[in-house]
Amino acid sequence: MAGKTTLVKELREKTGAGILDCQKALTESGNDIEKAIEHLRQKGLAAAQKKAGRETNEGTVAAYIHPGSRIGVLVEVNCETDFVARNEQFQTFVRDIALQIAASSPSFIKRDDIPPQLLEKERAIYLAQAKEMGRPESAWARIVEGKLEQFFQESCLLEQTFIKDPTVTIKDYAAQAIAKLGENITIRRFTRYQLGQE
Repeated sequence: MAGKTTLVKELREKTGAGILDCQKALTESGNDIEKAIEHLRQKGLAAAQKKAGRETNEGTVAAYIHPGSRIGVLVEVNCETDFVARNEQFQTFVRDIALQIAASSPSFIKRDDIPPQLLEKERAIYLAQAKEMGRPESAWARIVEGKLEQFFQESCLLEQTFIKDPTVTIKDYAAQAIAKLGENITIRRFTRYQLGQE
């Protein structure tokens, strides 16, 4: 039983899930910690999707100034209640999001925020690059879509790899926070300042 207790403790540290959820995930995965993490992630995403439509009128605005004072971030993250807005886990999530924005310099929160004319411009550039590569015409669309996916991953905050845990995206990290806190969370807006840049 001591082995199971150690596994539950490790799983809780890695995921932040409750004791009962961790025990159930370990039982269902045959005590395989990686499978249990995956199980909890999927459960967290499902829980997050159920909460996605709920109003988020509370929250916080946080500031982050990178050491050396050359990069600064202001970010607004919303939740459903003032109680959660003051919660330490929520505050940690907000700080992590500000840190992510400082480090990875996204331009948008999600794909839907990208102006259609910018997408068309990028698509045209990638098509020209595909033609320059000398690839057959039948491969051009696939090359363009692959480059667009890379563009989304670099420029959309929710699609970026989380700098503190490269195994998850910011979207997954937000879903985990929603599952832990039991409320919908929305990254509403952000501004990133870099010394000497517009």
